[in-house]
Amino acid sequence: MITVFVADDHAIVREGLANLLGAQPDISVIGTGADGRDTVRQVVILQPEVVVMDIAMPQMNGIEAAREIRDRLPQARVVILSMHSSAEHVFHALEAGASGYVLKESAANEIIDAVRAVRAGHRYLSPKVAEVMADNISRGAAASPLASLSKRERQVLQLVAEGRSSAQIAATLHLSPKSVDTYRSRLMHKLHIGDVAGLVKFAIQHGLTSLE
Repeated sequence: MITVFVADDHAIVREGLANLLGAQPDISVIGTGADGRDTVRQVVILQPEVVVMDIAMPQMNGIEAAREIRDRLPQARVVILSMHSSAEHVFHALEAGASGYVLKESAANEIIDAVRAVRAGHRYLSPKVAEVMADNISRGAAASPLASLSKRERQVLQLVAEGRSSAQIAATLHLSPKSVDTYRSRLMHKLHIGDVAGLVKFAIQHGLTSLE
């Protein structure tokens, strides 16, 4: 029996995926989560074999959550769900430790095969994603601006983009408000962005948070 944890901030999507997977005779859904930080906490406790996780979640996006899960539970396999098929999004997911990348538009048809494939030790990419990656490799890929950011800077960037105050970010990340302000200034300098609105736009474009 393959044990699975499903994480998505939309209840209908989360429950739909859990029901679809749970209906399979060889799959058991042992938990669900609605944000990245809580997902990591639950996954460490429940230790599922496979985590199916949306890329754009509050508190901690799927990329950073996948990275945390890889560090804290190396045996778990992560399948990222996303609306984005760009090579940049896929590269960052795989670099963070994901074993699979499934487009939401085709999740109903592919997620079962993806879970079985990654549990068996294989990589799974939606066909459209695999085509984009192959084309990107053949053309040569430019480095992403995200590559220049530290783990903490990416965390601060997401929370800034979600509209959190310095005090709220400080409490979430166990930093001082002054340190948060320093990180925000450093982000603007590194990314050549002049204001918070620009940081929000950047975070959305790069899949760290959604428009919602």
